[in-house]
Amino acid sequence: MRSDICTQCCGTEREVTLDCPLDCEHLIESRKHEKPSEIQPGDVPHPDVRVTESFVESHGPLFQVAGSALLDGALSTSGAVDSDVREALESLIKTYKTLDSGLIYESRPSNPYAEAIRQRVSAAIQEFNERVYQQTGVHSVRDADWMRALVFFARVERTRNNGRRRGKAFLTILWDSHAPRNQPQPGEPGIIST
Repeated sequence: MRSDICTQCCGTEREVTLDCPLDCEHLIESRKHEKPSEIQPGDVPHPDVRVTESFVESHGPLFQVAGSALLDGALSTSGAVDSDVREALESLIKTYKTLDSGLIYESRPSNPYAEAIRQRVSAAIQEFNERVYQQTGVHSVRDADWMRALVFFARVERTRNNGRRRGKAFLTILWDSHAPRNQPQPGEPGIIST
């Protein structure tokens, strides 16, 4: 149900008890005042995985596919929030780590929201790999490269997560960088779901 709320409730309950649409003007304004979390060296997701700036620059299509699929998966899963995306990412990273080691084991989260997102990302990756194979005749996208791209997103999620139970700060980052520009943003401006 969507309804108008008072300023005080918006300020205190935003992304805590209220599920705010990504395009809410008040949510957008509040994002300007949120500071990214500082990651302590021991809190970096998957510190054993090296993701360099040159890797990011040279593997742009992988980041586009993964980022778009994460966003699409979250937006098509009613009620999904940053923590669900984090769980989906962790599951995907575990899967790609085992694939890179030569084992075939698909990790699946028990959280149904995270599982729906994981499925969407996994399908997008598989579709991309098949297109590359059809165009080149070789399996040129390594599992380790997908894993690095996913680790990159896990690290961004960790720095952008605002710790709110219904937080969507990371999804906002994905929306800003991966949403199709010719489509309207989800939700109605200034209206909050309760």
